[in-house]
Amino acid sequence: MTDTARLEVGDKAPAFSLPDAEGNTVKLSDFKGRKVIVYFYPAAMTPGCTKQACDFRDSLAELNGAGIDVVGISPDKPEKLAKFTDRDQLTFPLLSDPDKKVLTEWGAYGEKKLYGKTVLGVIRSTFVVDEKGKIEVAQYNVKAAHTSTFIQKKILAT
Repeated sequence: MTDTARLEVGDKAPAFSLPDAEGNTVKLSDFKGRKVIVYFYPAAMTPGCTKQACDFRDSLAELNGAGIDVVGISPDKPEKLAKFTDRDQLTFPLLSDPDKKVLTEWGAYGEKKLYGKTVLGVIRSTFVVDEKGKIEVAQYNVKAAHTSTFIQKKILAT
């Protein structure tokens, strides 16, 4: 299994400019001056990804109150993201990266183990980018059900 380049605490977060569910362009630089959680997930509307997105949705008021925004990124097309947003009443941007360029730059796409086999795919990953655009937290191979809780405890405790 080849290693995918991984971001580490203190690295400059790779810039991105991607369409959201409505086709509007969202850039990492839009969040300058605020902390932002950038999380990568495999596919909209699947059970694990739904759990993860709904956990962030349910924590959003507290996160926003602490000056933290949330952005989810997957290889899904904007149309599917719009359905996901509507179905689950998601209130933060979901961004589309169908060519997996941003996923790869952030180390969130590559070889991984799935049911005992090595496959190429999205590596569920969560990052906190600080107000200056540096990686404050970098987590790879996270569990969908625990991402929001862990991030909240780690970030809101500081």
